[in-house]
Amino acid sequence: MQQTMRWYGPHDGITLADIRQCGVTGIVTALHQIPVGDVWEVKDIKERQQMIRDEGLEWTVIESLPVHEDIKRSGGDYQKYIANYKKSLENIAECGLKVVAYNFMPILDWVRTDHAYQNTDGTKALLFDERAFIFFDVFLLQRPGAEADYTKEKLNEAKAYGDTLSEADKKQLYNNVLLGLPGSDESFTKDKVLELLDDYKGINDSDLRKNLIYFLSEVAPTAENLGVQLAIHPDDPPFSVLGLPRVVSTENDIKEILTEVPINANGLCYCTGSLGANPNNNLLRIIEEHGDRIHFLHLRNVKREEGKRFRESEHLNGDNPMEAIVEKLVLMMDKNQKSLPMRPDHGFLHSFEKVEKYPGYSLIGRLKGLAEIRGLELGIAYKLQQAQKELP
Repeated sequence: MQQTMRWYGPHDGITLADIRQCGVTGIVTALHQIPVGDVWEVKDIKERQQMIRDEGLEWTVIESLPVHEDIKRSGGDYQKYIANYKKSLENIAECGLKVVAYNFMPILDWVRTDHAYQNTDGTKALLFDERAFIFFDVFLLQRPGAEADYTKEKLNEAKAYGDTLSEADKKQLYNNVLLGLPGSDESFTKDKVLELLDDYKGINDSDLRKNLIYFLSEVAPTAENLGVQLAIHPDDPPFSVLGLPRVVSTENDIKEILTEVPINANGLCYCTGSLGANPNNNLLRIIEEHGDRIHFLHLRNVKREEGKRFRESEHLNGDNPMEAIVEKLVLMMDKNQKSLPMRPDHGFLHSFEKVEKYPGYSLIGRLKGLAEIRGLELGIAYKLQQAQKELP
């Protein structure tokens, strides 16, 4: 695997020099300063590319080239934004970049209710608790009609949970859920979220899936001709939030997306954390069935608890069978004669670092995950080599 690490740009508290000392050569980043939907110009891409090269590293994967909400809704100026997306892909290809990750989650990019869950060893992790989210949705955001999306039992549980929170706790929960897009220093406001939610009225899973397939039917052929690989990131969490549709949450979702637009450029960002938060997803089977369409790897682990509650766990100690996953990936890459870019995802916050600008992206936590995945991969590769030698 090509070992990489995410960097949010010049305003990231973790520098390129810090990342280089982790032993990686690849950087995963994006031009977060460019408004969603605008064209990425060649000069801006090359400027960031040179900044990374000056530190002895290489920009390996774009994460992400965001999809405008008009495209997801197939409304407003969506045709203009699709044209802009194609132009950005042309400019990206001109600069020699080959992998573009993106997602198709409406409004909220990803959601956690707790950004500092206390582990028994003192480290802190990301956590999603459905009770907390329902309390946020119904009692803090006060989304119109939200109560109808939940059973009476779940509403009572959420209310009881909320009764245990101080005003400071409620404010923290509110801020956690409305965290802005990755790389942005701006959070969503209540009014903005409610306005965006209003734009999605009447759009269900079937509609959103149709809009995604249309988008891919437009941009994936362009990417294929340019030699660029698109890697869609699964929904995080892999179930509906705020009553919004989700269409990249299950094995069937992935199969439909890849089947409906059957060209190699239309591929998957294989995120073991997002997919693994849904216990019905078989992560090994996804590799078996779609390995040739996996273009980017996010390797992390989760611990699932009762109901829709999960937390980030150590990379090698969670509900996802990471040893089997990495072995299957090693075999798949060997068969296909390619090395996929991989980044360790969502590390713990260790007490030495105290705070992190972007939740889940502490340096020490990710370095620990990187070391564990790197060691696991090398051990598996060695085992497979020895087994080959012993064949008659």
